[in-house]
Amino acid sequence: FQLIVASEKMGSSKQEVATMNVMNMLREWDQSSKAKRSVILRDFINQHQKKSGPELEFELAQMASLFLARVSVWLKLTYMTGTCVTEQLETIHLFLSASTSHNFMIEFLEHGGIMCLLELLGLKKAKEEDKDWAIRILQCIANAGTKYKEIICESYGIRAVAECLAKSKSERTQDSARYLLQSLADGNARFVEQVYKGLIAVLPCTSPTAQQMAVQTLRFVQPIVKHANPVIVERLTNLLNTLHLEVQSATIEFIKELMHYNIADDLLQAVVTLLRPNRDTSRAEQSGGVGDAGDAGSTPMPIYVQQAAAAKCIGELARQSDRICDRLVYLRAVHHLMFAMGNLDHADSQRQASVALEFLCRKLPIVDEHVREAMGQALYDQFMSNAEALYVDMTPVQADVLVSNKVNIPAGAVAEDTEPLHQHQHPHSSTPSSR
Repeated sequence: FQLIVASEKMGSSKQEVATMNVMNMLREWDQSSKAKRSVILRDFINQHQKKSGPELEFELAQMASLFLARVSVWLKLTYMTGTCVTEQLETIHLFLSASTSHNFMIEFLEHGGIMCLLELLGLKKAKEEDKDWAIRILQCIANAGTKYKEIICESYGIRAVAECLAKSKSERTQDSARYLLQSLADGNARFVEQVYKGLIAVLPCTSPTAQQMAVQTLRFVQPIVKHANPVIVERLTNLLNTLHLEVQSATIEFIKELMHYNIADDLLQAVVTLLRPNRDTSRAEQSGGVGDAGDAGSTPMPIYVQQAAAAKCIGELARQSDRICDRLVYLRAVHHLMFAMGNLDHADSQRQASVALEFLCRKLPIVDEHVREAMGQALYDQFMSNAEALYVDMTPVQADVLVSNKVNIPAGAVAEDTEPLHQHQHPHSSTPSSR
């Protein structure tokens, strides 16, 4: 009995000491300069990493909320000037990321925390590190469930986070933004369409990293939205002119997935059209000082990079299903591929177009017949023996034959059914098997 009493007295004594220490810290905070507050925050962060909500409450003598309130209010006063913002955000994240910390999150929201964080994301002078911490705090809030995702979205959070993804110079911040947008779309029926549109709006930005992340996240969101937005057709085909292969690869994979949606035929038509670049655009890019692919040390014209990527995309699409293959032929892909094969200014266009056309020739006898007739037996034999290397020894005369081809396979020659793809495919249908 005496031991129990002694233990209770000791526990009571420790609690009194803890209460006194916290009261002293709060008093010191209220009376301190900016520099001293920064030290207090850094000490707090170092001492309370990875603590649960109940542990924080215990160590702060049930006054954790008082300290969080002070930091939250000070953040609202200083986030525009940048005073100790990193330490404040890190402290708030420590509270909100703690397990069993729902009460801390509610208190932060009551202090207008979400609007403060979203406004910080839009500040040009804000540090990338601070933006990353702000997004990570928003992620903690989104993780609390649909209700809290909706609160972020109702505060125009989708636009703020999407703009941060597009404009940020930090890959870490961009990755945090991408993951948050994905979270806001998942299980959030009211706002998933807005997230989808926000990601589409990111695609024309100048950051290859943001473009790749936006495409990857769109691939996650698209099945949730189900119906594809027609605006995405031009946005995706424009991405094919990138010199960044990771962006190009992600874009082609997404285009392949979109063959099961309502915009499938529009996408196919757009990609086929890219095989024959607009002459005015070509001249404008040449006069702009962009070199040809054959010039040493030069950068290929974007329009030719786009042409090569379109040829590569068509080759992969043709392998995806019989229906897509037939539709490509109907849209005159054979004629346009031969045109691209004759582009002596860009070897990759020639190579990718040759590989795609060879597949169509070997798959469909009617295509093989028309190509042989258009090329002539000698060029055709050379093409079929090694399509990938045909461009290496191609002569100007052979290139002219390809560029001036008149191949036009009649509708119904490949398949009787020539209706658009989306009339035959359901968004969640499996890819038809190849012949």
